[in-house]
Amino acid sequence: MSDLIIVESPSKAKTLKNYLGSGYHIVASKGHVRDLSPTRLSVDVKKDFEPKYYIVKGKEDLVKQLEKEVAASDKVYLATDPDREGEAISWHLATLLGLDLNEANRVTFNEITKTGVKNGMAAPRRVDMDLVNAQQARRILDRLVGYKLSPFVSQKIRRGLSAGRVQSVAVRMIVDREEEIRAFVPEEYWTIDGKFFGSNKRIINASFYGDETGKRELKSEKETDEILARLENAVYTVSSLKKGTRKKNPAPPFITSTLQQEAAKKLGFRAERTMKIAQELYEGVEIAGMGSVGLITYMRTDSLRISEEARAAADAYVRRVYGDKYMPDKPRYFKSRSNAQDGHEAIRPSSVELTPDSIKSSLSTDQYKLYSLIWRRFLASLMAQCVQNTAKLDIKGVGENEKDGGYCLFTASGYSVKFDGFTVLYNSDDEEKSKLPDGITENAALKAKELSKNQHFTQPPARYTEESLIKMLEENGVGRPSTYATIISTIVKREYVTRKAKQLIPTELGEAITKLLKERFPKIVNTKFTAQMETGLDKVGDGEEDYIKLLHSFYGDFEQTLQKAKEEMQGVKIQLKEDQTDIPCEKCGRMMVVKTGRFGKFLACPGYPECKNTKPYVVETGAVCPKCGGKVISRKSKRGYTFFGCEKWPECDFMTWDKPTEEKCPKCGKSLFKSKGNMLTCLDENCGYKAKAKKEKE
Repeated sequence: MSDLIIVESPSKAKTLKNYLGSGYHIVASKGHVRDLSPTRLSVDVKKDFEPKYYIVKGKEDLVKQLEKEVAASDKVYLATDPDREGEAISWHLATLLGLDLNEANRVTFNEITKTGVKNGMAAPRRVDMDLVNAQQARRILDRLVGYKLSPFVSQKIRRGLSAGRVQSVAVRMIVDREEEIRAFVPEEYWTIDGKFFGSNKRIINASFYGDETGKRELKSEKETDEILARLENAVYTVSSLKKGTRKKNPAPPFITSTLQQEAAKKLGFRAERTMKIAQELYEGVEIAGMGSVGLITYMRTDSLRISEEARAAADAYVRRVYGDKYMPDKPRYFKSRSNAQDGHEAIRPSSVELTPDSIKSSLSTDQYKLYSLIWRRFLASLMAQCVQNTAKLDIKGVGENEKDGGYCLFTASGYSVKFDGFTVLYNSDDEEKSKLPDGITENAALKAKELSKNQHFTQPPARYTEESLIKMLEENGVGRPSTYATIISTIVKREYVTRKAKQLIPTELGEAITKLLKERFPKIVNTKFTAQMETGLDKVGDGEEDYIKLLHSFYGDFEQTLQKAKEEMQGVKIQLKEDQTDIPCEKCGRMMVVKTGRFGKFLACPGYPECKNTKPYVVETGAVCPKCGGKVISRKSKRGYTFFGCEKWPECDFMTWDKPTEEKCPKCGKSLFKSKGNMLTCLDENCGYKAKAKKEKE
């Protein structure tokens, strides 16, 4: 007999086997084994929100196998992920497998390395019921909102819609930003840019700042021309030159939210993609000559804490590779946010000696990119400051017609790097290095090579990107960092939000749902209320609040609001413009509307029940079938995936996963389709034209 260790994923099990002897048998639960039913509420509101759990469909045989493994083992350890979700999975496993919850059988690994595993196995504890209850409370809250509110929203707008406790707030943020953009009234303003040179003929680029009265904003071309008139045949001198140095600190190591933001910014990764790759790096990757190795610490964290062991290893690496001057005068410590959970360290490499380039051949392209980002950011966070030489220059221009001490002022500034410090490894800014020409002295005479006026208009606030939405969710305390990726993918999948390049834009459907929820369920889409619920869940996890009490405080008001909305909106149906078509009903002449049924969208006559005419809903792509010349339309597979086929099916069997485009083949003139690898392909068997597609502008 041997000791049994149950983990969540097979890859994690594989990595653990590298560090544990033959006395351990390691199996994977492959995620949750028990959950609320997907087809019913599964929460008894009258019995203090008692949840009814079921074995996840398809996991029945796995549970039976786990029961046999437990019966054949001396000792069982639950080694699921070290967070609320992992704690809940351990509790569900213990309950299903008849394990004693008072026994110290729960182990966690902040990093899956020899040291991390050894430390975890040396400190078994009991399942933390406070963390379990925090997860249960979140699950029950989300189920109550989803199962109670979604049918109401579907009835009022369109069948098959969903509303969520956190997703609806995220959609509201995007909708509110769109409304700000629409309401924005641009204001005109002007600037004057000057190019000046002195005795060394080096060009100085400077911008108009103001005049003898102080800083001036130019609101019109007339004002701008007045300034230019004052500068007629002007004499220019350097009226002020200030030189100095500034020190720039590195950014802290990554937490979940900042990793998602920086991966989006630097690598173009969506949050979901980032978290998938980070999970792989944490659980273990096959490294040549080493076996399966966990490369980073746990990736779901909002703590900036770093272990002293990891700090010492990083310091030693920096001193050896870069020298003592690249270390700060005193160790740098970072302060976490006030509401951060400090159960884990910041995200860092498990071993700084495993440099990205040394293991590049063992990693996928995405794994290498993300690991390199994490590795460089961590080391840089502990390194010396970057020191910059700075210069600020004022240029006074006195026109030939100026009176009573009048003048105009231009300013220029720049910097050069005196000591690169941490930026030798990592720089989170996109700031361009700009250096003022050497040889400039105060009171030096300058000449104007060019003065140019430029018209501008103030710009509306930018639409959210994944990066900026994650930042806003975090700042407002909405959701947890571990849920951001799921939130964004859900609202896009539900078609409440669409992506255009990197921008998140609300659809008409998303705006209609938000409007309904703002009017009828203001608390559900209120950021402060949602943040308060998150704080309450954190308190449950810390053992400071009872989760049943938290559920009661939420549900009473929610149920009353729902009943009131149902009564006041009885018989009301919200019609979306996007559901209206210009396709006439063959039977009565009304314009047909798009409806959603069990099997997807279809066209129906709005005259129901007088006219019950329906017909299939077809989405034309604008492409022409390469086989028969018919229209290529969008279709859905049984699993909901989009593919494209000929409208004349089954007479014509043309089908492809490649996306139709509006471009035509230069060889045969037929429609081109975009395939994997960003290739434009002609699908006519007699042509075979291929070319690289142009990269879309973001």
